[in-house]
Amino acid sequence: MKGDRIEESSTRLLGRSSSGGSSESRWVDGSEVNWDEVPVWSRRDDGREGYGSVRRRLAKLPKRVDSFDVEAMEIAGTHAHHSKALSFWPTLALSFKTLGVVYGDMGTSPLYVFADVFSKVPIGSDDDVLGALSLVMYTIAIIPLAKYVFIVLKANDNGEGGTFALYSLICRYANVSMLPNRQQADEYISSFKLKLPTPELERALKIKDTLEKTSFLKNLILVLVLVGASMIIGDGILTPAISVMSAISGLQDQINGFGTGEVVGISIVVLIALFSIQRFGTGKVGFLFAPILALWFFSLGSIGLYNIIKYDITVLRAFNPAYIYFFFKRNSKAAWSSLGGCVLCITGAEAMFADLGHFSVPAIQIAFTCVVFPCLLLAYMGQAAFLTKNPSSYSSVFYKSVPESLFWPVFVIATLAAMIASQAMISATFSCIKQSMALGCFPRLKIIHTSRKFMGQIYIPVVNWFLMIMCIVVVSIFQSTTDIANAYGIAEVGVMMVSTILVTLVMVLIWQTNLLLALCFCLGFGSVELIYMSSVLSKIFEGGWLPLAFATLFLSVMYTWNYGSVLKYRSEVREKVSVDTMLELGSNLGTVRVPGVGLLYNELVQGIPSIFLQFLLNLPALHSTIVFVCIKYVPIPVVPQEERFLFRRVCPKDYHIFRCVARYGYKDVRKEDHQAFEQLLIESLEKFLRREALETALELEGNLTDELDSVSANARESDLPVGTGADELRIPLMHDQKLEETGTSSALPSSYMSSDEDPGLEYELSALREATESGFTYLLGHGDVRAKKNSFFFKKLMINYFYTFLRNNCRGGTANMRVPHTNIIQVGMTYMV
Repeated sequence: MKGDRIEESSTRLLGRSSSGGSSESRWVDGSEVNWDEVPVWSRRDDGREGYGSVRRRLAKLPKRVDSFDVEAMEIAGTHAHHSKALSFWPTLALSFKTLGVVYGDMGTSPLYVFADVFSKVPIGSDDDVLGALSLVMYTIAIIPLAKYVFIVLKANDNGEGGTFALYSLICRYANVSMLPNRQQADEYISSFKLKLPTPELERALKIKDTLEKTSFLKNLILVLVLVGASMIIGDGILTPAISVMSAISGLQDQINGFGTGEVVGISIVVLIALFSIQRFGTGKVGFLFAPILALWFFSLGSIGLYNIIKYDITVLRAFNPAYIYFFFKRNSKAAWSSLGGCVLCITGAEAMFADLGHFSVPAIQIAFTCVVFPCLLLAYMGQAAFLTKNPSSYSSVFYKSVPESLFWPVFVIATLAAMIASQAMISATFSCIKQSMALGCFPRLKIIHTSRKFMGQIYIPVVNWFLMIMCIVVVSIFQSTTDIANAYGIAEVGVMMVSTILVTLVMVLIWQTNLLLALCFCLGFGSVELIYMSSVLSKIFEGGWLPLAFATLFLSVMYTWNYGSVLKYRSEVREKVSVDTMLELGSNLGTVRVPGVGLLYNELVQGIPSIFLQFLLNLPALHSTIVFVCIKYVPIPVVPQEERFLFRRVCPKDYHIFRCVARYGYKDVRKEDHQAFEQLLIESLEKFLRREALETALELEGNLTDELDSVSANARESDLPVGTGADELRIPLMHDQKLEETGTSSALPSSYMSSDEDPGLEYELSALREATESGFTYLLGHGDVRAKKNSFFFKKLMINYFYTFLRNNCRGGTANMRVPHTNIIQVGMTYMV
């Protein structure tokens, strides 16, 4: 793992305590650590070494763990965030709600599947209808049911699903993340839930080692994830277009003179209305989604059953897969071409996994197996039965198969269902872009939170209007659901293939599945998806180029942003300031220290950023308390509020310089304003100072008394890993609440008493309060990133033009970090990468 983490190798001198005792100690890098001795705190409950135990880390002589790790362990050990399994009835209620969010896209597929299939294959006999029906039935059974419901849903990241969730899960088990700011302290977040590959399975460890050592494979995984995300964004454009047009097209046969132009015009009006209400959030109308979709699925099943009984009950023969063989034998190339229409029956299957974070695995499984799957089968069988008697009506088979007396109610429900399906896909696009921004793969954009109760409901104005314009362009150009369907299939199958590859990697690396079973999963489902992809790719010149163009555009943007961000970070690490330089300047840093708190934002989790020297050179005075703030996103969905901040002291005590790492998950929403953030930060800093005072007191006291050993052991017995002794220096750094609960606080040494009896701590707390009262100033660096003169042409093109263009046109750092404009000081700096 050497080289995977940037370590701080500068020395850190602790000043003399105010009580007169000397406690000078030195922080060194991992070269002075005894590598033969694995620390107890890094062991798992079963006695095996935990992940990262053989890793370069900061150590203190005498032996001591990193202060970030200490604080992280303390919090994670005292808080439990375990999801509770819901009982039967709440799970059933949750299953009902999934109908309105997860299955809208798949539920509206009967509007256009057979219309597209039989536009490629003319109906020559009942066998053609039965073959197409059998193909649709088994496609739904293989991909959504077998693959997603029973396998992929289990590959969730602490209850979160989607492409980025799979990526974050893999990044936790193997160091393949392209952002080089990984910390061991992040592994102690209570929602991390990491179970490592056991040493007995050498295959999993070899795969992990290969991934970590091969840059090409790291980049390949990242590109796969970005391709999947790009395809999802493409779905956000195509789903509203095809769903709304399919619903409105039902009026063509009902109203005389209602032609293609009218369908396009009304579809555009509906789309404009749909995107215009996005700013109000889905929460205000979301309670209607589930009942409407439930009514829609009931209508599909009922009408399908009616048609089966009325027209041809023998369509049940389609359960025999031999009809698929006869279908291909009779139509050969035309049958292969029709696969592009058949794949539309599983559009939205990825939503079962992507929207998992809002529901639960049992809820989604119950809804699909008990409601969605049977209703869709009845709907397609009913349409097939109708086509056996009316083969020429394939172009609008859904509406023509509806009993005439029910047309208008069904039309209204179909239009509402199409809008809900579009709404769900638009929301999924917002969520995907937000996650990619959190993981450093998308330029900063303005995010508006539309709900105080549900943090996942967000609205991104720029993306919303971009999607609306693209939807209008698509509808205006193609003017046909068949041509849009050619484009739609590529985006859907592309996402499915990416998920198959990533889940296979999860199976062999994390689940440690039998290699034969993992290969069967990859080859079985991958082959089916590859066949469908070969069919939809043949429609490139008939509209299939559109999702490829969208995917290429978004992939270029995301990869360029990630590439430039990584190079900028590495440049900051390379140019960071040594502590020796700070010590030479003295505690006044060569300038005047005035009351106040200066928050210097940077991306370093260790080391002193070079931008700090620019402030020293340009400002006549500096604040009495300086905090280096690093906003960091870690590869887990949510970081609990009490585990948000990690602190460390930089330089000796009289410098009053600290580091704060504010950690967020990729699903976290930064809703706090600057005042709330300042308050949380100062409160956490005070807690850090008190814990540090306890540590200093221990060093002055020497060995703990037997009575204190007994108290500490009893208070922490349930929280400590197996084999942990009470003499570990990290124990007194835990919350003193545990000691107080035992009722034996009188047994503590005098230095453990209130802050009034520790003059050094009281002085520092008073200085911090005085600085807080004087106000906060935000010190920001305006960095310009340029490629070195001897760089390759491609690198110059990406950094000097593409990445610079994105940085200049994305949301500013001050707005993204919720910094008040009246309290900002900015200094420019150029990073040569």
